[in-house]
Amino acid sequence: MDKENPRLQMPPPRIYVERTLALIKPDVHHQADEIEDLILRAGFTVLQKRKLHLSPEQCMDFYADQYGKPGFPSLIAFMSSDQITALDLARDQAVAHLNSLIGPANSTEAKETHPESLRAIYGTSDLRNAVHGSESFSAAQREIRFMFPGTILEPIPSGSAAMDYLGRAVNPTLLKGLTELCKTKPADPITWLADWLTDNNPNQPRVQHPSNE
Repeated sequence: MDKENPRLQMPPPRIYVERTLALIKPDVHHQADEIEDLILRAGFTVLQKRKLHLSPEQCMDFYADQYGKPGFPSLIAFMSSDQITALDLARDQAVAHLNSLIGPANSTEAKETHPESLRAIYGTSDLRNAVHGSESFSAAQREIRFMFPGTILEPIPSGSAAMDYLGRAVNPTLLKGLTELCKTKPADPITWLADWLTDNNPNQPRVQHPSNE
């Protein structure tokens, strides 16, 4: 018996889009557009953007998990000292990629170990380190809701739930489109299929025009 192709036994790759929060801090608020551009070049999409000046009370709520630490008062005074820019960001593995992009919390350390990171380039100390990034997926959800009240963060389907959704909502229409593609044999199959899926999307609203009778 022939051995099965090992490639056929491998599960299909999964790419999940995550969201995370970045804050461009008061020490570099005048360079916010420049830093945002670097974040975009790293593959992120900005879903929401907001410039604001937090009060000390708002900063205390945002950094509640650091309450009682030695540097807490200085952190609150610094973060409430001037304007910040909040960015709701999305990409695959957004939390990990953003933390890699911004580098270690201490800018002095970042300049030595991660010289191309945002904190190495723009930060000057452990406190004035230019950029904040959510440390985990759960922290990102909390922080996005804090900076953008009313934001709805839908859960990402996985496992059997994802397979059920694809089988119910995606595969039937996609199969019809691929069948028509094989029959039509267009010169540009990708564009043709994209147009077909747009025209035959079962979830788009159907407008019924009144008859002329």
